[in-house]
Amino acid sequence: MTAAKALDDKKGQNIKILEVEAVTTLTNYFLICTGTSNTHVKALCDEVERQLDLTGEPALHREGQRSGTWVVLDYGCVIVHVFTDETRKFYDLERLWSDAVPVDF
Repeated sequence: MTAAKALDDKKGQNIKILEVEAVTTLTNYFLICTGTSNTHVKALCDEVERQLDLTGEPALHREGQRSGTWVVLDYGCVIVHVFTDETRKFYDLERLWSDAVPVDF
């Protein structure tokens, strides 16, 4: 997956892919990652967008850029969530979507 590789290349932490299509109609996959700071979160998202733009897959929507603690990139079939550590722990998407199937990266 290009987005996961982009996050890994930019030193994203604790990258998780959840297959959620059996539990929601929102998307097929959630890609979740932690950045070490607001600046790192922005850099991670910028790299995902850059890499996917190169493959002809522009983001449908980007949300959360101002706060910098949680940015969501919507690609239709994949929704990328990039958090700071504190924000990721607070929202705990892995627990909320515990019925999802983890995918090896």
